[in-house]
Amino acid sequence: MGKLTGFMEYTREVPGRRPPTERIKDWFEIYQPFPEESIRNQGARCMDCGVPFCHTGCPVNNIIPDWNDMVFRGRWREAIRVLHSTNNFPEFTGRICPAPCEASCVLAINEPAVTIKNIEKTIVDRAWEEGWIVPEPPAKKTGKRVAVVGSGPAGLAAAQQLARAGHAVTVFEKADRIGGLLRYGIPNFKMEKHLIDRRIDQMRSEGVEFVVNVNIGVNKKASDLRDDFHAIVLAGGAEHARDLKVPGRELNGIHFAMDFLPQSNKVCEGDAVPDQILATGKRVVIIGGGDTGADCLGTSHRQGAAHVTQFELLPKPPDERSPETPWPMWPMQLRVESSHEEGGLRDWSVNTVKFTGDANGNVKKLHGVRVGPPPKFEAKKGTEFELDVDLVLLAMGFTGPVRTGMLDELEVAIDGRGNVVADSNYMTSVPGVFAAGDTRRGQSLVVWAIAEGRKAARGVDEFLMGTSTLPQ
Repeated sequence: MGKLTGFMEYTREVPGRRPPTERIKDWFEIYQPFPEESIRNQGARCMDCGVPFCHTGCPVNNIIPDWNDMVFRGRWREAIRVLHSTNNFPEFTGRICPAPCEASCVLAINEPAVTIKNIEKTIVDRAWEEGWIVPEPPAKKTGKRVAVVGSGPAGLAAAQQLARAGHAVTVFEKADRIGGLLRYGIPNFKMEKHLIDRRIDQMRSEGVEFVVNVNIGVNKKASDLRDDFHAIVLAGGAEHARDLKVPGRELNGIHFAMDFLPQSNKVCEGDAVPDQILATGKRVVIIGGGDTGADCLGTSHRQGAAHVTQFELLPKPPDERSPETPWPMWPMQLRVESSHEEGGLRDWSVNTVKFTGDANGNVKKLHGVRVGPPPKFEAKKGTEFELDVDLVLLAMGFTGPVRTGMLDELEVAIDGRGNVVADSNYMTSVPGVFAAGDTRRGQSLVVWAIAEGRKAARGVDEFLMGTSTLPQ
């Protein structure tokens, strides 16, 4: 695959990022253009490795060596056909997936991995520019109706696959726009929202109906879906945020990340948000060192925070791949996201003990302590500290889907982690009701959501028709 000696001739290159001082003044994507010759050279680095571990590292099982070779040879239209055979939305994964494929690239045993993620993004972006991506409506209709609850990547992937199989698909979204966390969780500087809009236009032309401002189990009964549709796909995500139960949590100015980030995205869409949570001019603390915390960091920079500190309970990861996570495992190592380049302070092994505030009930101080390693996280004596703060953002992850409302009404089985139980065909304990994405597996990656949506679609198709030609 690629050029037989390419991995010896070319070094790994990725697009440069716009200067931090420039990019924090806007909400546009941060990467600079990358020459075609350079991306073809990157495709040439793909080795004839015999067993492409990138396949298994990728949750959607992208046929990566094939489209790397096609890019090297300039066969772009064939590359998008192969890419779309496993991934409905490579423009999403090419921007916001952490690229587990690259971690399992054979070249990554002792050299920098092939730039799989950037090649993927370049293929799909070129395909859109050339007009190669068009609606693919089914040749015939089945007469079966399917409801998809949730319009994030799992719901959209399931809906597109089912519509192309000939089913009448309706997607229900509780928010005012389609996209789930792609729309109201991922900041625009990581993925601009016109990318979602053009896929929605494509899916509408393929027969998918979208209904917004409908929260199943709240303003529309789940029983109505049971009456009106032959099958239901639950793809509402894992939205039950992990809370920080310490004294002072009730003070004003302490918010979940997913109360903060969607408001910013709404403003980018042109909406007015009354009483918006803003970091402007404030001393901000973000509790949680993952992707959501980094998104809060970049958003705070763009809103003009006076200073931002990001705390993580776990110890600082090593700068290089930990020997405890050898190739081809996902490496435990320190990652520097674009938001970290833009400023702020990161600190690890910090536990928040309490908050204190002023006479008006506004948070003013965080009281913390340094802790030892997991699982005990024992407080270290003499390391107690206080930090002045005006805004605290809780970005500590999610504990599963919201159980009240739809899930309670449907009476689907829930596992010990709080996720919806589903069998190998993604059907829940209730016949005809399926689950996919974070609803089924818990908080995870966009690429896992797409993979789950596709697999659930096949399960639905088999349930309705007795057999399915949709890919597994």
